Amino acid sequence: MRRLGEYILFLKKMFSNREPLTTYVRLFFQECINIGINSLFLVGFVSLFVGAVIALQMAYNIVSPLLPKYIIGLATREMMILEMAPTLSAIVFAGKVGSQIAGGIGTMRITEQIDALEVMGINSASYLVLPKILAGMTMLPLLAILSAALGIWGGYLATIFGNLSPTEDYIYGIQNTFVPFEVPFAIIKAFVFGFIVTSISAFKGYNVKGGALEVGKASTDAVTASCIAILAADFILADTLLS
Repeated sequence: MRRLGEYILFLKKMFSNREPLTTYVRLFFQECINIGINSLFLVGFVSLFVGAVIALQMAYNIVSPLLPKYIIGLATREMMILEMAPTLSAIVFAGKVGSQIAGGIGTMRITEQIDALEVMGINSASYLVLPKILAGMTMLPLLAILSAALGIWGGYLATIFGNLSPTEDYIYGIQNTFVPFEVPFAIIKAFVFGFIVTSISAFKGYNVKGGALEVGKASTDAVTASCIAILAADFILADTLLS
């Protein structure tokens, strides 16, 4: 409970004594490149093969001739949009970006750069963390959309090269019984996950005490705490929005 209270106070501190808006605009776009654009390849690569694996496993489990082949496309679409795209992207995001944020801010803490900002009258929490959180909440939904598209495409390629089913059946399965709300649901999840990863990672790095060993521990703790919070939030959002 004490750590939760410190986390809430940390978030509150970001919105007090803020810098001019122009400062945040510049930092925001810089963070979008650092934590968003630089994650495109990793998220895309993982999503492509996850979609292919889902299609392969669905084809392997369709043992009854009564089950239509278009189920492969339908199941790949549902799993990628509802779960894999937002959640898997967030976990990959936490491993790559979360550790980077915690390590970077933690290094600034132990080298007294954050103390120097405070001496100059700059709200260090707002200046260093707020642009990262806004960038994470902006870029992770975009990464989730890309992940879903590449995952479905990966399943399509698997059906072609693995000779799992006719491609027209896979395409029909993607279109069959599609519920449009699934897309905004995935975007909402990614939006929340972006806030969770960036804020927890920044909190862990901002409160580092000690030396280089503690910075490494903070990076590990940031990834662990982010993944746990992502899974908990995933359950709450699914229960709230899909019930």
